[in-house]
Amino acid sequence: MIAENIISNSLVHLHIDDTIAQALTIMHINYVKHLPVVSENKLIGIASEENLLKFDDTKTLREFPLEGVEISAKLDDHMFELLGKINENHLTSLPVLDLNGNYAGLISQEDLLKTFANSFSVGKTGSLLVLEVNRRSYSLSEISRIVELENASIISSFITELEESVNVLVTLKINSIDIQAIIKAFDRYGYEIRATYAEKEVMDNLKERYDSLMKFLNV
Repeated sequence: MIAENIISNSLVHLHIDDTIAQALTIMHINYVKHLPVVSENKLIGIASEENLLKFDDTKTLREFPLEGVEISAKLDDHMFELLGKINENHLTSLPVLDLNGNYAGLISQEDLLKTFANSFSVGKTGSLLVLEVNRRSYSLSEISRIVELENASIISSFITELEESVNVLVTLKINSIDIQAIIKAFDRYGYEIRATYAEKEVMDNLKERYDSLMKFLNV
């Protein structure tokens, strides 16, 4: 999934001649704390609620010291790159530029998280299994074969780097609730199993984390 497919159809950017009061109102309506400011189809910067509240709300954004003009995504940026940019810059929305550097739209943090969840089949029935493997010997095809030999399949997977380690964590979403046979198979092949989660545990945990995240974001 790339930026072009995630651009919001409901969020609007700010114009350089909007007042600070207007900008704050638009942010409040859309439950975001950051919005790009655009003039003649060019990104001028990113306005944050925190900084806007420090200024006279009758002033226009043209009079406001905008920052973040260098922070943006490209239409073909992958979802992981988008998550990285939003996380690194503590943003609730991220501007997207086309190949000519013109403003193309924006992506909200909430929409990106929903896309991420959907991409990894969070809502589909199944279980999670976490393996720790050496990054040099990691083979998704071998892991898939082991799962398939037990009459199941991998719905989605992703890798988590471990700091100061030659190993990585491989998280697998498997389309089966009962994965005991799969766990035994990985054990026979010498894989280290770090964690397993049944479907109910997964969904309860995801719901708790999602609710906490939304509360933190004040969404």
